[in-house]
Amino acid sequence: MNEILDVFAESGDKIVEALVETGYMVLAAIVAAVLLGLPLGTLIFLTRRGGLVENRGVWIVAELYVTIVRSFPFLLFVVFMIPVTRLVFGTTFGTTAASFPLAFVAIAIYARLVEQILLELPSGILTAARSMGANIWQTVTKFLYVEARSGLVYALTSATISFVSYSTVLGVVGGGGIGDFALRYGYQEYQFTLMYTAIVLTIAAVLVLQTAGHLISRALDKR
Repeated sequence: MNEILDVFAESGDKIVEALVETGYMVLAAIVAAVLLGLPLGTLIFLTRRGGLVENRGVWIVAELYVTIVRSFPFLLFVVFMIPVTRLVFGTTFGTTAASFPLAFVAIAIYARLVEQILLELPSGILTAARSMGANIWQTVTKFLYVEARSGLVYALTSATISFVSYSTVLGVVGGGGIGDFALRYGYQEYQFTLMYTAIVLTIAAVLVLQTAGHLISRALDKR
């Protein structure tokens, strides 16, 4: 216990800074997942064979994006994205620039989860929407999303935990974060108490996120 207190006394400011950096990167990934991953997953669901607006060309493009990005080893994807990141931000270093490739992965991960959740919905929902004369936008927002909201929140929670894990890799491009802090100041400098403290804090953050997500998901589940 005394060793842990000494760690906070000596490196407390750095630990807080690292946690803030991780939070920034994860928040950027969540925003990208919700704003772009949710509609992308919905688009794949709608344009699939037999979907409400079947469109083979659109489906192939969207499906390829999700499949390729999800299949890419994340560290290699970060390196692959360096020219694009430099073009957009003028640099490849820093927390904001490091969040860029993570956002692309977040979109792909959540899009796939959204598609799977929508595919698992009872077919009677679409039938009910048609019988009421709902258009595509109304079908999606008033029927599909309402029925799937609990699952969508649960899926976003699971995806967010993955984003936390992926964010630890972004130290290679100067992204910082608690994972990079644990490696740089803990493992590489043989300060193992510092490293284990950072690991425990990361696990605690994940548990908080998971608990919050589960509670929200259960509250939204009206079945």
